[in-house]
Amino acid sequence: MAISNKHSGWSDRGYLPHYDKPGLVQAVTFRLADSLPKEKRSEWEHLLQITDDGERIRQIEDYLDRGAGSCVLRQPKCAEIVQNALLHFDAERYRLFAWCVMPNHVHVLFETFGGHPIGKVIHSWKTFTAREINKLNGQFGQLWQDDFFDTFMRDDEHQAAEVTYIERNPVNAGLVSKTTEWPWSSATRSASMA
Repeated sequence: MAISNKHSGWSDRGYLPHYDKPGLVQAVTFRLADSLPKEKRSEWEHLLQITDDGERIRQIEDYLDRGAGSCVLRQPKCAEIVQNALLHFDAERYRLFAWCVMPNHVHVLFETFGGHPIGKVIHSWKTFTAREINKLNGQFGQLWQDDFFDTFMRDDEHQAAEVTYIERNPVNAGLVSKTTEWPWSSATRSASMA
């Protein structure tokens, strides 16, 4: 499937709706394909019935933070592959504001540049990292869920809250006690630059 270099405005591919334009700062979450396994669907089916989108998202993220699925990103080398992929084209195709590689999902807050639409950027991250992680683990097949969840930032306050949320995700999930203890996050880089 060819992915266009044009920013599309509002679009969807039969999954979630996305909004894309150059200069738009977006928070994106993408997850491993097995992080919400079909056999566990009955445990979270009620989430689909919640009409408050914010509450539904919070509960799904809480579920992800409990570590469902294989959690291959818990392996330091796998998490490093993802983090390095995020950093690779920073300031060239997009600008990163915050990120966190969790055991079964990834949060990124970034701004796309012209000619590098959000879908193409994320496709690039997912394709490269899937190939490298599968090679590392001697596996084949789908690593990432097909789609991603994105939210554009309304204002500076919303963006600041999102940075805090992303960088605190490992603490809130009980993986570490301080944000700077999680090595696959912008919090670690921010602390070393201070």
